[in-house]
Amino acid sequence: MSESHTPPSGSARLNTGVAHNARVWNYWIGGKDNYEVDQRVGDHVASIIPVIRDIARADRDFLGRAVAYLTGERGVRQFLDIGTGLPTADNTHEIAQRIAPDSRIVYVDNDPIVLVHARTLLTGASQGATDYIDADVHDPDAILERAAGTLDVTRPVAVMMLGILNFVLDTDKARDIVRRIMASVPSGSFLVLTHPTFDPEVGGELQVPAMEFWNENATPPITARSAADIGSFLEGLELVGPGLVSCSQWRAAFGSDLVVPQYGAVAVKP
Repeated sequence: MSESHTPPSGSARLNTGVAHNARVWNYWIGGKDNYEVDQRVGDHVASIIPVIRDIARADRDFLGRAVAYLTGERGVRQFLDIGTGLPTADNTHEIAQRIAPDSRIVYVDNDPIVLVHARTLLTGASQGATDYIDADVHDPDAILERAAGTLDVTRPVAVMMLGILNFVLDTDKARDIVRRIMASVPSGSFLVLTHPTFDPEVGGELQVPAMEFWNENATPPITARSAADIGSFLEGLELVGPGLVSCSQWRAAFGSDLVVPQYGAVAVKP
């Protein structure tokens, strides 16, 4: 198992007086790693957009289906999970290593409370490797450099970017981050993506007022995007069926009719 790069100062950056996305998201999916301020803001957001808890759970379920598909059906053995969030049940390494114990996973986040819980993430199968690095999505070069200590970047990598590009407020910047990361992994690598949307076709009308409240009362600031803008992050890649859809509908169980305003997609680098 690789050594964690978690800095000892991680807890010093923890601010429990302002709601933070990782903790509020944890609250929405029923976790316990959150504070009163996170619950208060989370409840208010839920009063604006009542499906927010469905979105959080659907995003998590999408991760499980995507990792299982890539490991079991596409033979992926390396994952770069950017914007990890707080550990819960069935994290990326647990799903992948359950199917293929030799899988190698690198988690990336820069949230202080996630840093505190990094040791929980670092309990993978002995045949594989699991590592955690403290880095910011805005600095993809640092992510790639440090991830190369655990991952073999000459072999395919599944880059996981679930609910993270919405914190890169400039769309051109977000697109550039994706391009730089995907340019550094070989053919046969995958991009796994989820992103909130305001598109009415998937019930996104309430995202805008909810995010306005969030940006005034919590951190970090967030944005929703249209399917067209989100699809632009996938340019140059080949979409895996069913394409860019509500994440709750991506390879969902037969008969599942839940649709949430959060797009999800898996695409392969040709």
